[in-house]
Amino acid sequence: MNGEYRVQFDAEVAFANGGGLTTEGFRLDIQGDRIDDVDLAALFVRHLGLLMVSDVRITNKTVIEEPHKGGRAVGGAPGGATGRRLIELSHLVTDGMTTLPGWPAPRITEWLTREASRKHYASGTEFHVARIDMIANTGTYLDTPAHRYADGADLSGFPLDRLADLPGLVVRLPAGTRAVDRLLLAPYDVAGKAVLLHTGWDTHFGTAGYGAPEAPHLTGDGAKALVDAGAALVGIDSINIDDMGPAAGGERPAHSLLLAAGIPIVEHLTGLDAVPPDGFRFTATPPRVAGMGTFPVRAFAAVG
Repeated sequence: MNGEYRVQFDAEVAFANGGGLTTEGFRLDIQGDRIDDVDLAALFVRHLGLLMVSDVRITNKTVIEEPHKGGRAVGGAPGGATGRRLIELSHLVTDGMTTLPGWPAPRITEWLTREASRKHYASGTEFHVARIDMIANTGTYLDTPAHRYADGADLSGFPLDRLADLPGLVVRLPAGTRAVDRLLLAPYDVAGKAVLLHTGWDTHFGTAGYGAPEAPHLTGDGAKALVDAGAALVGIDSINIDDMGPAAGGERPAHSLLLAAGIPIVEHLTGLDAVPPDGFRFTATPPRVAGMGTFPVRAFAAVG
């Protein structure tokens, strides 16, 4: 035989916004002669380009040695390509943009213009040096324990292995969900993972509606469930991981519980609809700045 393998299986797919999909005897190319159900489910979702998937149940799985047929979700493509792709999950930071309504906007200016630089260098050589003045809570940003607690680890002391190349999990919330509680999180194995809450609220970013009282959030009970289950990081594509409505009375249980447990928070994510439910790696790293608990990040998912 040629040493190439395919997997045959049945699958039952459930969608977060209702409905489902059932397949029988589906076949996909795989690398090697084995694949676990979690990786197979992610491969299947990517192959079909399915969105809003809440669960995939794999049954009757059999690995068959036969030539590959090709497919957009299969790694190890000819010519050495791996099929790995990076998905942008952070908002663009621009001059004068609004992240949190009523909070100062960033100002991006020039410190050294190209024209002014020419007098310092040889003919034909020029440089541009920009300047940005902003608060730390701008765009998509990371909260470390120092954001909430005076004695917590700040940007300079927080370990990289809690911010970079983490196994990721997307929790897709049905349309109209406001409070993400323990029950909604119960089906997921979050231990050691970056848990990204996909609410769809990022579509309001930059508008007055983004800060509306009905913005989705994680409840205190939901945060405790993530702490107890050992989540490594928690992110959300809403204005705040806590309830900002008037009934909340200024309480911030999600921030308090997660950051007390050393679990970093990434707020104002975007683009989670393009990320598979699992089988990806997540990174959100800020610069190493002493004395700051919050800072913008370039957040992204690595798939494949």
